[in-house]
Amino acid sequence: MGRSRRTLPEELLLLALDPATGTTAQPQSLDLGLAGAQLVELALAGRIAPDGDRIAVVVPRPTGDPTLDCALELLRRRGAPVRAVNWIGGPRLGLRQTYLSHLERCGMVHAVAGQMCGVLPTTRYQATDNEISREIRARLDSAIRTGVPPDPRTAALAALAHAVGLGKHLYPGNEGRSSRSRLRDLIRHDPMGGLVAHAVMDVQNGVAAQPRRSPAQPAGRPAVAGGRAAPEPARGVPMQPRRGPMARAVAH
Repeated sequence: MGRSRRTLPEELLLLALDPATGTTAQPQSLDLGLAGAQLVELALAGRIAPDGDRIAVVVPRPTGDPTLDCALELLRRRGAPVRAVNWIGGPRLGLRQTYLSHLERCGMVHAVAGQMCGVLPTTRYQATDNEISREIRARLDSAIRTGVPPDPRTAALAALAHAVGLGKHLYPGNEGRSSRSRLRDLIRHDPMGGLVAHAVMDVQNGVAAQPRRSPAQPAGRPAVAGGRAAPEPARGVPMQPRRGPMARAVAH
């Protein structure tokens, strides 16, 4: 993969970056969206493909993008197709910071050091070229305004933006309601983007992985020895490790 164009995780992060505050909108769901955006980018590069609700590696050859290649290698090591919801809901500690640091190295943002409550060090990020963010936003606006089916990359970006809750950031208030609705509708124009976006929303809603039931197993709670019903599996999103009180804060 060449570096002539920005990847979907980079574009999603630039969309979420607030130019006024230097922070990212929807930080918790954005982390899930970035993991999902990696899957879509790998699919666009022909490295993975959907297999029902699962993701299968079809070409393990590296793309040339270190962060994407790390995700590809982790998928390859699984050996078998993995459910999109399981992959996105897995631990992704530091993924947002990884992409912020990458954008800084590329000169698309610059870090601004500060302090929280006059004590804790913080870092905010300002775009160095707002034209890039405007170009990304213009693609979404055009798809929403014209109703013309967008290209797969823009459709996937729209699906991810909706899934992580950026609609209210991009199109706020009552006046933006129709635009938010049309942003949501763009999810149908890219199958991979739709699969990943729904997985992101499932993780946020606490939908845990459910084991496949064998044909002989009746619906309902599985039985165990002695005829007693086994407890239902707990549902929820994998917990992230807590940071220490003096950890270096990054953009939220």
